[in-house]
Amino acid sequence: MSLPRIAIDAMGGDEGVRVMIEGAALARRRHDQFKFLLVGDEDRIKAALEAHPNLRAASEILHAPDVVSGDEKPTQALRRAKTTSMGLAINAVKEGAAGAAVSAGNTGALMAMAKLALRTMPGIDRPALSALLPTLGDTDLVMLDLGANTECDARNLVQFAVMGAAYSRIVTGHESPRVRLLNIGTEETKGTEGLQNAAAQLRAAAKDLSIQFDGFTEADKLGRGDVDVVVTDGFSGNIALKAVEGTARFVADLLRRAFASSLRSKFGFLVSRPATELLKHHLDPNNHNGAVFLGLNGVVVKSHGSASALGVANAVAVTARLLEENLTERIAADLARLGAESLRKAPKAAAE
Repeated sequence: MSLPRIAIDAMGGDEGVRVMIEGAALARRRHDQFKFLLVGDEDRIKAALEAHPNLRAASEILHAPDVVSGDEKPTQALRRAKTTSMGLAINAVKEGAAGAAVSAGNTGALMAMAKLALRTMPGIDRPALSALLPTLGDTDLVMLDLGANTECDARNLVQFAVMGAAYSRIVTGHESPRVRLLNIGTEETKGTEGLQNAAAQLRAAAKDLSIQFDGFTEADKLGRGDVDVVVTDGFSGNIALKAVEGTARFVADLLRRAFASSLRSKFGFLVSRPATELLKHHLDPNNHNGAVFLGLNGVVVKSHGSASALGVANAVAVTARLLEENLTERIAADLARLGAESLRKAPKAAAE
C-alpha cells in the first residue's frame, strides 16, 4: 500500500534538524515505502540529508523561514503560521500535500495551529491529546486527554472514549477495547457528577461502540495491563502522565545508583544485566513516543521535545500506521453508531 507523504517539522524539538532528520532516516530504513515533506530551513535540511541518501531520495523540502520557539504563546505562534515550519507542515495536511504532520515543537502552539487549520470532526466538540503508556500486559495503554482540555464535561469524556477506542483498535488489535474513566476510586459512587454521567452514557452505548466498559480505574493501576483505554480530562491526565514519567526516571536512577554503590553491587549488575536492560527498554519514553491529536480532520502527531532519533522514528511509525489504518474514518464511523451528532447538539444540561 502506498502511503501519503508525512510532513516533518524539521525545526522542532530540543535539537531540531539533526535529530528530526536522523529520526526520519531511521524510519525510512525500517519502512522503505515512507515518503516525506521536510519543512524548515532549506540549507540546514540539505546539509543534514547529505548523510542520509536514502531519505533524501524519498523527500521533498519545503522552505520555512521561521521557527516556533518552545516558550512562545499559542496566540503569537498562530499569527506566524504561514511562515513557520510548524505552521507550514500542518498546512500541508490541510491542502492535501501531506497525509499527516509530525512535530516535536511547542505543544500548545501545535494544538492551536492544528485545530485552526484542520478543524474538529463533526460530532467532536474538542480534540484531545492521546499517548501510549507502557504496561505489564502485551500491549500499550491508550490514555487521553493529556493536556489539551483542562476542564471537560460528560459529553467531552464520552467523545474521548470513542476516539480512544478507535485508536486502541489500531495499536492493540483488540476489536472490543477495555475502556475505563480515571477516577479517585473504582466504586460507582465515586467522582464528580460529570464522571458519573459519562459512565452512565458509556455503559448504555458500550454494545453499539464495541467496547468493554466497566466504570472507573485509578492512577496506580495504569500500568497493570488490564485496561486498553483510560479517559480523563486534560488537567488530571497531564498530572498522571508526568507522575508516571517521573516514577520511571526515579526507578531507573535508583537502580543506577544502587548498582554503582559498591564492588559487590557492580558484580550484581553484571549478573542481572539482561533484566535491567529489559527494564530500561520498557521504561524508555523513546520507545513509546508519539502523542496524537485525536478528533481533527487530519492526523497530527506530537513527538517529545527531548526525543532521540529512535523516538522520532517511532513517532513517524505511529503516524504511518494511523494513516494506513484510516484512523479518522474509523472515528467517524463510531460516532455515527453512537449518534454523536445529536449528542453534540443536545443542551449541555441534558448531556450532564
